Amino acid sequence: MNRKWSVVAVAGLLAMAGCSSDLPVDTGMTGTTGASKDAGAKSEFFDQARYEQQLKFRSTAPEGPADKPWEQMISPAMVDTAKLAKPGGGYHLCFSNASVDNPWRQVGFKTMQEEVKLHPEITKFTVLDAEAKDDKQISDIQSFASQGCSALVVSPNTTATLTPAIEAACKTNVPVIVFDRGVNTACPVTFIHPIGGFAFGADGAEFLKEKVKSGGKVLALRILPGVDVLEQRWAAANEIFAGSDLKIVGVEFTDGDAAKTKTIVNDYLQREGQIDGVWMDAGATAVAAVEAFQDAGAPIPPFVGEDQQDFLRMWADQKMTAVAPTYPTYQWRTPVIAALKVLNGQQVPKEWVLPQPKVTQDTLQSFLKQDMPPLHYAMCGCESMPGYPAPWK
Repeated sequence: MNRKWSVVAVAGLLAMAGCSSDLPVDTGMTGTTGASKDAGAKSEFFDQARYEQQLKFRSTAPEGPADKPWEQMISPAMVDTAKLAKPGGGYHLCFSNASVDNPWRQVGFKTMQEEVKLHPEITKFTVLDAEAKDDKQISDIQSFASQGCSALVVSPNTTATLTPAIEAACKTNVPVIVFDRGVNTACPVTFIHPIGGFAFGADGAEFLKEKVKSGGKVLALRILPGVDVLEQRWAAANEIFAGSDLKIVGVEFTDGDAAKTKTIVNDYLQREGQIDGVWMDAGATAVAAVEAFQDAGAPIPPFVGEDQQDFLRMWADQKMTAVAPTYPTYQWRTPVIAALKVLNGQQVPKEWVLPQPKVTQDTLQSFLKQDMPPLHYAMCGCESMPGYPAPWK
């Protein structure tokens, strides 16, 4: 949202599939100038305790294998799963997926499929794609009740609307595992996610606070209103910007459209004369935003992008000053691992918080994969999997 990786133009928005009218909308300021008033107002999505916890988690050493961040956990509270154990193998793993309508989800789902192949005890893997439709996902989850699932993994399309369906699934004897996006119930055995949206938003805002000159003009580009993980990203950035002397000249929604992104950036360059920093809540159109500066003959300012290969390559090629917060696609491996732990009666965290690294200038070269597609996400945790890179191309 942490997420994610547009739907319309570049099909790169991780959270577009989670947009729903049942989510509250806080549009922030749009096309305004000055940071002291509107930019400083706290969003209804801002939660001080969660904000502080997520910022703390960024520097908390995780437990687990050092070379397998998808198996690591931050400050876990473990739960006993002995009553849910079904030893013996021959497992039928069922997965209700919100969608595969953008590159972030496509990379993640391919990684999950390859993870399943690593476990011969999973003899059947049934996947239903909700196509970003709440009603379809509710129906999908209900249909799994008669399909003999050993465990049910759900990546919810939206939070509030899917909650009753998850609660109903929890009342069966099938363990339910939720990941990526949450629901408003604690009934799943475990909820798996990276640190979160506050950490993502703060990573970018702190970077600009350090790199942009005092009084510099910052343009914030957002994708959509009302999606919790994205709103949390902006809420955190807004908190940090409000405590700085940076001037937030605008907060604009791009709809994940590359052409619209270019138009917005060009309009602000003409209006303001220059832009000294760009913050983004998702990196799907980061390349388009950079290209707008190039088209205008303007210097590329410090930039917040994401871990898509196209942005990382542009960063390196143009010698940009940049950072890429991430919502790691390696998290798609973890639900499969968690399901097997539960089915074997092993403890799992009630809330399984995964590390959420960022790409910096120091680590950029290690994440560049010139032979991978432009919209491939670097944090897939898939490089050592059998068959890599072919399945991801």
